[in-house]
Amino acid sequence: MSFAMDLLLLATSWAHVLLAPYTKVEESFNLHATHDVLMYGVGRDNLHKFDHNIFPGAVPRTFIGSILLAWLTSPVAYVASQWGLLSTKLDLQIAVRLVLATLNATGFMLIRRAVCRRFGRPTGLMYVLLTCSQFHLPFWMGRTLPNMFALFPVNLGFYALYNRAPQSQFPTRRSADVTFALLTFTAVVFRSEVALLLAPLAIQALLLRHISFTRLISVGFLSAMLSIGAYCSLRTERSATVERLALTVTVDSYLWNQWPLWPELYGIYFNVYQGKSSDWGTSPVHAYFLSHLPKLLLGSLPLAVLGAALDNRVQALMFPPVLFIVLISCLGHKEWRFIIYVVPFFNVAAARGARWMVSRRKGGVFGRMMFLAAAGILALNCAITIVSTRASMANYPGGSALAIFNDRYADQHAVQVHISNLAAQTGASLFLQNHSPPYIPSMTGPATNDWVYNKTESLSPRDLTASTPLTHLITESSVELMRTGRWKLVDRVQGFSRWKLNLPRGGIAKVLEVPLHEWLSVLEMETNDQLYILERAK
Repeated sequence: MSFAMDLLLLATSWAHVLLAPYTKVEESFNLHATHDVLMYGVGRDNLHKFDHNIFPGAVPRTFIGSILLAWLTSPVAYVASQWGLLSTKLDLQIAVRLVLATLNATGFMLIRRAVCRRFGRPTGLMYVLLTCSQFHLPFWMGRTLPNMFALFPVNLGFYALYNRAPQSQFPTRRSADVTFALLTFTAVVFRSEVALLLAPLAIQALLLRHISFTRLISVGFLSAMLSIGAYCSLRTERSATVERLALTVTVDSYLWNQWPLWPELYGIYFNVYQGKSSDWGTSPVHAYFLSHLPKLLLGSLPLAVLGAALDNRVQALMFPPVLFIVLISCLGHKEWRFIIYVVPFFNVAAARGARWMVSRRKGGVFGRMMFLAAAGILALNCAITIVSTRASMANYPGGSALAIFNDRYADQHAVQVHISNLAAQTGASLFLQNHSPPYIPSMTGPATNDWVYNKTESLSPRDLTASTPLTHLITESSVELMRTGRWKLVDRVQGFSRWKLNLPRGGIAKVLEVPLHEWLSVLEMETNDQLYILERAK
């Protein structure tokens, strides 16, 4: 049973990667950094080729996660290529995402084991079912958001702190040290908002005497200093291993060519002190509790409330994540990914509530109702996840357009295609530039590897037409370009528009006569043209 539960967590994360293999702009920095490390290494001679030199983004981000992900992917890519499973750069992108999904799934497997030990195996099973039936977390755990790199060490800390016997009142000294060291490392290197989760955990640990104040300070200080600067190895192109002060300041200063650079500290200065995050929009103070959390948790939210009401251990478990959401709600700019770390906490509480519901005696009406309610919540989770996944599969027109383009002109040489902003933001990543070097050593490039993929921003129709080297365009506006007579339409790429309800009409009698298979089309996905592939007219 334990193996089956772990396999379900892994299979769910992999399924989301394979169903929606393309990425969006918010994933691009880490995805392209991983691409560059895989292709060029981290030797100084190739740093000028890295994508962040052309598209740096609003604030610098750490390369630590991308370097580690690239190193983990390298042997996987080699084995996959030997087995014939990796032949294009898109295959390599999928491999990168599968490695990240596996890493995060491993974190959830460890939490599952902690739940089984502390609350019992049935609660562990409910935890797995609730987690796998949700949409956001399984869908995004294989995507290269900075938050998904931070999720794994946070979950390791969660496991270390709560992996103990059912009646245990205190974690071991080593477990507390590991938890606070991991969360400090994560806040320093990956995502600074984790400090707002670390704070209530530390307060709770001090109040419950899980750790002394002096030890908490010493562990936190040592972890922070090691995260900012610690010894590790960087391998250059000449295979020389150079010992240097590393992790976030030295590694990121080296790769960004700015000294000194601490990306997360710069992010706090830019987004919080200068208030620049509000440029991306602000939300009401209650948005996390009333909007983002219900979307993340789905049916786990009411179950978590029930679990907390039933079990004092769950109440203690829920204190840090709830206070974390209260603290982060003080910031004006809000996104669901900023609170993704609390989902495992809530799912454990929800699993405890679901376990209580399904364990009622089935002989009475109440027990049957509770069992059906728990099953209904899981079924509703699955239905929402299926609908959301189906929409997401059609929500990456840029990736679809570039993949179609690569296949259509695979036999042509000297192709020069311009990729519009919308295409670049919705899936047209560096990994889809299959007909242009570089390639990893274990991959053989196609014969037509002399293409140019042009992502110059903000070019007008006149600029695109006057740019004589361009042979093709992937663009969101085709009418004005085609009017010039110099471009012809080759293909249209559609993307998700909205869901449409097709409810039967004609009264109750007519509705009851509708065949079952027609009810499956009640909810219909509408798409519209979002990108166009144009070819220069002869």
